[in-house]
Amino acid sequence: MLKRYEEFLKILDKRLEEYFEKECEFIKCKPGCSACCEVGEYPFSRLELEYLMSGFVNLPFETKHKIKEEIKRLKAENPKMYKCPFLIDNKCSVYPYRGIVCRVHGLAWYDEDENKIRLPYCVNKGLNYAKVFDRETGEVILQNPIREKLRIDTILKSDEAERLELECGEIRPMIKWF
Repeated sequence: MLKRYEEFLKILDKRLEEYFEKECEFIKCKPGCSACCEVGEYPFSRLELEYLMSGFVNLPFETKHKIKEEIKRLKAENPKMYKCPFLIDNKCSVYPYRGIVCRVHGLAWYDEDENKIRLPYCVNKGLNYAKVFDRETGEVILQNPIREKLRIDTILKSDEAERLELECGEIRPMIKWF
């Protein structure tokens, strides 16, 4: 199943790369910027978590220890929103194995169900899409937002996912898997 998921990610990443390139004038992401990883609940499917953990097992002992300690702390405190436990020194320790929520973050897209443009969290920090977002009114002035629903549940039910017969399982906040 993980091999099929990797094939799926290659297709998804290619599409997302095109979106990020198309939207580059609005994207401020750069190495060391981790605003999107510092406050969230990070929804992951069972399959995504298995893939993430396949990257975790190859990390250096010290890094794995830091992650395990952070997960223990989060489980004890049980916060709704939290810093991703895989974020070490403002870098994703499992970047090639990151989840879909991480891969799509930073992009704005049009949500047909709610008839509004969905913006990334970092817009509130003056980052991605900040130049087309009025913080006082909440108005978004974006001519051609991405028309694909960039939600984990939708992506995991896409034609590509079905063609590859992915069995993704339940979706939960990351910390609830531990």
